[in-house]
Amino acid sequence: MVLKKKKEVQVDAFLLDHQKLEKLQRFSKAEEQNLASLLLHCAQLSNGIQQIQCIKQIMPLMKKMDPNSACDPMVKTCLDILGETYFSLSIKNPLKKVLASLLNGLPEQFMTLAVQSFVCCLREELKTTDIYLYRKVLDNLASCMEDFNLGRASMKNLFEEVLQFLVKSLLDIQEENRQNHGNRIVQTQLMHDLLVAIKVSMMLVQKLQENIQGSLWKHHESFVWQSMCSLLKSSTDFLMDATLLQTVQTTSGLAVILFTKAMYEPVEGLPSLVSDLLLGSVKHTDVPAWFVSNCGTLCMEELPDSVLLFLCHGALAMLEWKNGSMGENGEKLLLDIASVLLSLSSELKESSMAASLSRILAIWTNSALAALISGSPNLKIKLNGNSDLIGKLLEYIYTHWEHPLDAVRHQTKLIFKNLLQIHRTTITGSNEKSDPFFARLVKRLLSLEWHIKGKYGCLGCLVECVGTENILQLDRTIPIQILDVMSDQSLAPYASDLLETMFTNHKAHFTLSFQESTWIDQWHDIWVSPLLVILCEGNHDQTTYIIDYYLPKLLKCNPDSLGYMIRILQASADANLGSCSARGALGALMACLRTARAHGHLELSNIMSNGLISTECIKQGLVHQHNQVCIDALGLLCETHRSTEIVSMEEMQLIQFFMMYNLNSQSPSVRQQICSLLRKLFCRIQESSQVLYKLEQNKTKEELLENSTKRHPLGILQQYKEFMSSVCDRLFEALFPGSSHPTRFSSLTVLGSVAEIFSVPEGQVRIFHLDQEIDSTRVQTLIQCFASTFEEVKALAFKLLMKLRDVAFKLQDSENLGLLFQAAVDLSTSTKPYDCVTASYLLNFLVHHKGLQHICLEQWVEHNAQMDENTSVSTVEVNTLAVIKLLLANVEEEIFRARKSLLQAAASFPMYGRVHCITGALRQLPFNNLVLVAEWKEMVARLILMSYRLSAVVSPVVQSSSPEGLIPMDSDSESAGRLQMILHEIQPQDTNDYFMQAKILKEHCKVQSEKLADCRPMESISTEIRGEERQTCDVTAQMVLVCCWRSMKEVSLLLGTLCKLLPSQATSEPSDGLITVEQVKNIGDYFKHHLLQSRHRGAFELAYAGFVQLTEMLSRCDSESLRKMPEQWLSYVLEEIKSCDPSSTLCATRRSAGIPFYIQALLASEPKKSKTDLLKMTMKELIPLAAPLNESSVIPQVHALNILRALFRDTRLGENIMPYVADGIQAAVLGFMSPVWAVRNSSTLLFSALITRIFGVKRGKDENSKKNRMTGREFFSWFPSLYPFLLKQLEAVTNTLNSEAEELKIHPSLFLLLLILGRLYPSPMDGTYSALSMAPFVPFIIRYFFFF
Repeated sequence: MVLKKKKEVQVDAFLLDHQKLEKLQRFSKAEEQNLASLLLHCAQLSNGIQQIQCIKQIMPLMKKMDPNSACDPMVKTCLDILGETYFSLSIKNPLKKVLASLLNGLPEQFMTLAVQSFVCCLREELKTTDIYLYRKVLDNLASCMEDFNLGRASMKNLFEEVLQFLVKSLLDIQEENRQNHGNRIVQTQLMHDLLVAIKVSMMLVQKLQENIQGSLWKHHESFVWQSMCSLLKSSTDFLMDATLLQTVQTTSGLAVILFTKAMYEPVEGLPSLVSDLLLGSVKHTDVPAWFVSNCGTLCMEELPDSVLLFLCHGALAMLEWKNGSMGENGEKLLLDIASVLLSLSSELKESSMAASLSRILAIWTNSALAALISGSPNLKIKLNGNSDLIGKLLEYIYTHWEHPLDAVRHQTKLIFKNLLQIHRTTITGSNEKSDPFFARLVKRLLSLEWHIKGKYGCLGCLVECVGTENILQLDRTIPIQILDVMSDQSLAPYASDLLETMFTNHKAHFTLSFQESTWIDQWHDIWVSPLLVILCEGNHDQTTYIIDYYLPKLLKCNPDSLGYMIRILQASADANLGSCSARGALGALMACLRTARAHGHLELSNIMSNGLISTECIKQGLVHQHNQVCIDALGLLCETHRSTEIVSMEEMQLIQFFMMYNLNSQSPSVRQQICSLLRKLFCRIQESSQVLYKLEQNKTKEELLENSTKRHPLGILQQYKEFMSSVCDRLFEALFPGSSHPTRFSSLTVLGSVAEIFSVPEGQVRIFHLDQEIDSTRVQTLIQCFASTFEEVKALAFKLLMKLRDVAFKLQDSENLGLLFQAAVDLSTSTKPYDCVTASYLLNFLVHHKGLQHICLEQWVEHNAQMDENTSVSTVEVNTLAVIKLLLANVEEEIFRARKSLLQAAASFPMYGRVHCITGALRQLPFNNLVLVAEWKEMVARLILMSYRLSAVVSPVVQSSSPEGLIPMDSDSESAGRLQMILHEIQPQDTNDYFMQAKILKEHCKVQSEKLADCRPMESISTEIRGEERQTCDVTAQMVLVCCWRSMKEVSLLLGTLCKLLPSQATSEPSDGLITVEQVKNIGDYFKHHLLQSRHRGAFELAYAGFVQLTEMLSRCDSESLRKMPEQWLSYVLEEIKSCDPSSTLCATRRSAGIPFYIQALLASEPKKSKTDLLKMTMKELIPLAAPLNESSVIPQVHALNILRALFRDTRLGENIMPYVADGIQAAVLGFMSPVWAVRNSSTLLFSALITRIFGVKRGKDENSKKNRMTGREFFSWFPSLYPFLLKQLEAVTNTLNSEAEELKIHPSLFLLLLILGRLYPSPMDGTYSALSMAPFVPFIIRYFFFF
């Protein structure tokens, strides 16, 4: 049962101006409905869906009209209004498509009039001169050409005007894009407009080509010809412009071929021209002058790789490959395109280009299939499976079938499938199943290891060619081998798809071969029996993935197999109950039944009534030792194929039985599954109850009497209510004080689901009211959950209370609310970190109470009477503002006291709790609907200032070179003296006595100075603090450090929240935003300073979290000065790293501390679909630094290596970082030979990150396993530059060997080289087409190990 949210369709209604409405009113008739009155009524509707229904009535009305009414002014007026309405609607508005469909069926007598109206409207559209309004005109032109006869007729009448507009729009958008260089938001919009303009130009040439015949190439001075030349030139410029989006370049490649095809004469020579362009052999004397003048840049000997790729795409998509219309030249072009694409595959390593190449290769295989149908015998020979070209394509497949990109892997499988079809076409008439090519492929694939993902898809394609039976004849254990692989989740989907293909094909083979069903036992032995064995005895992961991926497909193929499974498992269920580590027959039975019911293959009531399974058997499953058996038994009860299936009384009783024993499961995954399944059950109850209510309303008295013996709908609904009430009782009972975290998590999650599912929208009957089950005791129980040390419990309790807040507040008196607020304020300054989280949730809950101002806040904050007068201000906004004022006042006072004594602050009033509560309050505030803008602007300014002050107090500790120990732990003066230098280093303020003089602090609020000699020497390794009540508390170095780094954390998150949630002021009007551009810049400088200065990992990691929020906001900002800040910051820090300035404050130890985090945040802010200019700039600077030519720049090299390590580990950079992996490997290997330890250490860390990036995370313990490894051909195809590098390094290693020397010298880089080579292995698929063989490495390795 899949839970789907119903999508509401929203349609924007169209509006007519006053003048048009008056025209319609003049022609409207009150006594009868005519076209004008119907259109007037439609325009007066405010709902778009109602307008659609009304518009659909126009056509029947027009068909009934008198043919002579075409001369009626009313008809012309209405058609004019319909035309203007059509062009005013956006292209995504369903009304536009309805209008087009309506006008397509216009009676013939009105067509001429309608065309005239549309021509007038379209002519007005083409007069648009605003570049940023071009998109609307282009969308209208495109819609006119898409299955819209009236629009197409209008375009024909205005063909030259449309052509002129398109030429102008392409030039104007190109120039506007050039002028807005650096403004990413505007440029992205312009590039998308440019893309649409190119597509519309292509549509015009394709769909209205008859308009340009005759005068096009006969008269080169004609307007149409000149316009086509201009379109061709613009498309060529876009194709060659690498700064444009890749989609624009790709479409331009299509346009160049299409326009050339339309203009070139004779058309038979076009394939030769395209071949010459791709091969760089164009001779200017052999091509028309107009082509050279417009496409001269394409006639070079060496075109950029991307341009070649897009031209290949254009040729494949725009030329006609069917019916052999291009003759021998076309066949040569087809082969030339394949050759060019295969050569590009070794050059284009960028992820987007690699994906495009694989897609274009797949298009080539489709074109080859089309050409083969009517191709020459020579083409069939060259495309036979044994040909060199097909061999090279197979090499491409073997290299890319495990590519990191899903798109490349998918296209690789499609290419393989098409290659098989190509070979089948070339051997038409011979026996496919015994074909040597297919047989050789099957044997090669079966000889590969099962951990190779590409093997499964290719084998599946071969099954369709040779049949499952022929493959099983080679090895009958293949199904068992594939099932054994399914313990790995990454392989399970591929394995299950292959198994599905095989058993489906096998069943079809048996069905055709045997007339009777005698084959079913043999089929069960091969495909079902191994499954049952594994379900009973297999490990947890294997059985789970088999049930999820394989079992549903098997039952879908042959539902009758379920009966076979139940018989086999029932026979051994009593004897094989399973254990905590194995499901046993009982667990396997539960899994099969659950899957079958969820997919609609059985009814639970039927099998229980038939005796196939008993209630006791299900109970055994519900309390089984094996967690997954319990989940499967619960799933059997909760999951159904129909979400409206009625829940039986037996199911309810079994659910109650289950909840008695399983709410306290210790496994998080089991708890999640329990909550998910119970949610599905509640949805079933809710949806089936709606069906029961409708049945009850529609039943007659006679039907009620007839069905009196059956379950009455009202009786079932009453059972539902009683069941839900008992469930809630059980869940609240489980929330007793001291209950475990698993119990609380499960109970609160399920209660949250109940509250969400049964709060139905208006119009539906509510079967159960959770708020009626709530009393003051239960509200108190939920509030007490805030005291849990687990934040997820606090969050669940808060979410539930927010759904029940109206009832909860009614059940709380003023005194209790006051106590809760006092507790929240006290907890916000607790020394226990989780207490401030509790305080935050409490305050966030209380701010929704309307009377909070009068009950609690008046004694703390001065009340503003003007807020009461402003009724538009929400309760949450007023209360949140008052709470933040209170917290801010307290934290400002505490910062002042902390400046005098950081030790006392850490012991008595750590400030981070208050800041955490402020951040929490801000996050739940609706910033788009604030009313008290002036107050909030003042508050934001104070918050920013407070953040800087708090940071100034605590930052010296976290920026110290040794932040973990700053308090002298011995009482003798000698030890204190030795720490004098450290104390000076971290001195935050001149007035802080502790940092000015090393001493043991004894402070009392009334006695400000006591002599050190009067103090009792400390026996413990801590410093005593005496508070106002003369209570002694011990302050350890860890307490001070925790106070400081948590304060830094909260400051960073607060500033990040302010930047993320508050709209930045990007305009000249000061009242538009709550935070100014200058404030954002200052926050950026703050983050920059602390990320580059902090030594404590916790501090700079959390500053990084806030900085990421800032950089993400900057990348989307309208202000150009803000948008360019990440690039400026990045340039600055890279220059500082390169400068090697001795006065630099950048930390060279601690893996460069926060510098890698700083650069990561800046690079991650780049839009994902951008050209990643910042990443390219960074790598261009770092790669030379990481592998310098001399040893003079050690510190920059260390920084570069550490930053590269962080970037290669960052998953957000995705495949954009892969082109730099080879350079990273070279830098790491060379750095490992450095005499400086810091460089060797950083190189080792970088190398480790790169190995993980290339081969994946190693999760298995089997060192001989070929997982996390790859073939040598695959590795060196991805990183071709490493082939000569590794070979040269290995040669250098062996050259250090001297058999005459007394001691054997081991080269430093040997270990790294062997780590890489040890993960590479030869493949049975290695052919003769690859020059990247591993054979040259073997002699060097043998020579080296000869000396051991």
